[in-house]
Amino acid sequence: MFVSNSAVVPAQDPTRAAGETIHRRLRMLDGWRMVSILSVMAAHMLPLSPARWQINYMIAADGMAIFFTLSGFLIVSILLRDTDIPAFLVRRLARILPLAWLALGLSFLVQAQGPAVWLANFLFYANLPPFYLVPSSSHFWSLGVEMQFYGAIALTVLVLGRRGLNLVPVAAIAVTILRITTATPISIVTWYRVDEILAGGILAMIIHQPTGPWAQWLGRIPFWPVAILFLFSSHPGLVWLNYPRHYLAGAMVGITILRPIRGLSPLLESRPASYIAQISYALYIIHHFAMFTTDGSPSKLIKYLWRPVQIAATFTLAHFSTFYFEKCFIDWSHNFARKRKLKLSAA
Repeated sequence: MFVSNSAVVPAQDPTRAAGETIHRRLRMLDGWRMVSILSVMAAHMLPLSPARWQINYMIAADGMAIFFTLSGFLIVSILLRDTDIPAFLVRRLARILPLAWLALGLSFLVQAQGPAVWLANFLFYANLPPFYLVPSSSHFWSLGVEMQFYGAIALTVLVLGRRGLNLVPVAAIAVTILRITTATPISIVTWYRVDEILAGGILAMIIHQPTGPWAQWLGRIPFWPVAILFLFSSHPGLVWLNYPRHYLAGAMVGITILRPIRGLSPLLESRPASYIAQISYALYIIHHFAMFTTDGSPSKLIKYLWRPVQIAATFTLAHFSTFYFEKCFIDWSHNFARKRKLKLSAA
């Protein structure tokens, strides 16, 4: 029988119990972040099955569903605690822009891309029709979805305050209905994909009310049946299962937050998982560019013989980017948020 960390804290110390619970949740989310990035990298860089089985496609879509779920959970959790939109936007932009713009700029200079491609990718609307994605940076479609979501939710909270977050479940269901009625099981276009982020937002609202009926109901759902359904929820041959993919991802992550899962939770809370989670954004940005250094090769053998080198280079560059390049901007954004909070408190 597994017991959560918070359950072993003495009842007379509720502050410590809350701290233990939050710390465990953060470790668990790091574990899922590791699962997400490793799934995407494996699907993009390795042959996981014969092409006709479409396993690579399925694993990549599953990995992105987890990624978006975690993103929605994080954003809504932040805004539930603090609705200071300028500070929120500065922290998000400092996290996303420096490495994304650096990678795009270097890539587009080498490829001699035109102004329309530069503008659409640097302003994160390349994933919308008429589409300005290019092969080496085609994975930036997901940053387009992310950044457009940040803008929409920031505007919503700016106008309506914290109560604007009550629109998250409504918007998620509306987008899912739109996908079903237009027969769009998966897409890179924001209005057909943003329900994956919104599903994470719903999870945040449930988890932040741990004594509420939804959290209690979620905590009683068996984990492994949900995980198996989620695993196949992106397969092109199971179209009907594609539509609730993001809700299955949210349920799967939520169950592990609410209670430990035998055989899985120790892996998700491990130190390697925490490290990979820390560098996961840089891994995502860099791996695609590294992969395309040999994807033009006419020989599959040569292409895949280079994969170990490309994977090693990706991890090395991601480490240095995270701890020596991106860290400067992230630290600055947190200092900005702290100073702003002090000024607002003083006022």
